[in-house]
Amino acid sequence: MWPFGKNTAQRVEEALQGNPVLAPLGLVVQEKGGTVTVTGEVARQSQVGLISAVAGGISGVRSVDTSGVTVTEAQSAPVPEMPSEPVQMPDIVQQSAGPATASTPAPTSATPDLSDKLTEDNSRVAKAVLAALRGNGELADDPIDVLQSGKSVILRGVVDSDHEKRLAEQLARDVDGVAGVDSSGLRVAAGVKELAKEKDEQTGDTVYTVKPGDSLSAIAQKYYGDAMEYKKIAHYNNISNPDLIQPGQRLRIPG
Repeated sequence: MWPFGKNTAQRVEEALQGNPVLAPLGLVVQEKGGTVTVTGEVARQSQVGLISAVAGGISGVRSVDTSGVTVTEAQSAPVPEMPSEPVQMPDIVQQSAGPATASTPAPTSATPDLSDKLTEDNSRVAKAVLAALRGNGELADDPIDVLQSGKSVILRGVVDSDHEKRLAEQLARDVDGVAGVDSSGLRVAAGVKELAKEKDEQTGDTVYTVKPGDSLSAIAQKYYGDAMEYKKIAHYNNISNPDLIQPGQRLRIPG
């Protein structure tokens, strides 16, 4: 479970999968040092901005690189040239039942998709909520992601106390454009700031520094809520004997 079971790239990928416009596109996400790189194909240019908006609501994302996203939007058909000679209209004209009106040209594929734009605007609201949480002294270091669902936002992550959970909900509601707040994915775990404060710059993984008296099973219990997940930590850190860890040793907590 986030925040300790998934790194930054995985959480961005999950957010993209949770967006109905972007979910079917199979976008690939990589992250290094807070920069998220997204590659793949989208149908319209407006969806590129949507990718950046959705990814921007994920905690730990400093910038989003969409240069590897290809737009497959079909070009609009060329307008046929008008003949050089005037066309002779027939002598008999069918009488109209009402006044003549100008015909409305059919929209082309190049017409901006208003649905994408609305979704992008809503996602920017989610990004504004994240900025509000990061700007609060009590919540700044809590691992919280903000996802968009229509005109509502979803808070996902961990806070230190029930007070901080209520504070996060209130700050989110106070952001202009937020119609509702779903905090069911925001859990309370004392000491979460300490557990989440250190990150691996290359992978975005959470890093834990072993303290005297620690065991891998106790560390797994802290991060996953399951002591048996110590095997995952041992394998990820190339530890052949789980009983031999040393104070000061830095362990990456895998997704």
